[in-house]
Amino acid sequence: MGWESPSHWVIIALVVLVLFGYKKLPEMSRSVGRSLRIFKTEIKGMGQDDAARDSAETVTPGTDQPSALTPPVVTPPAVTSPVVAPPVVAPPVVTPPPAATAVNPTVTTPPTAEETPQQRTQTG
Repeated sequence: MGWESPSHWVIIALVVLVLFGYKKLPEMSRSVGRSLRIFKTEIKGMGQDDAARDSAETVTPGTDQPSALTPPVVTPPAVTSPVVAPPVVAPPVVTPPPAATAVNPTVTTPPTAEETPQQRTQTG
């Protein structure tokens, strides 16, 4: 007892009917039929394309025509010089004017910890 038994096919048909419903079965079978028809025409087209390519590849002896099996000659692209960006000019460096080295007599220095207020008035 295998899949050849009619009772197995009846059970499978009932399961499909329950899963998809009786309204969708004709639509699904039409869709499968269309898909198979398209598949067959594509397979025939591929066979015809192969036959046309095979007939084009054969070269009669004594002719100088290259066969379709020889690779095409590829020319390398023209060599061009690389694009170079214009040089970047750095802004000039500005140096601050030199600081005055003379001591300003009006500026007093803060007292240190060892100085007393009396010593500060005597020096200043």
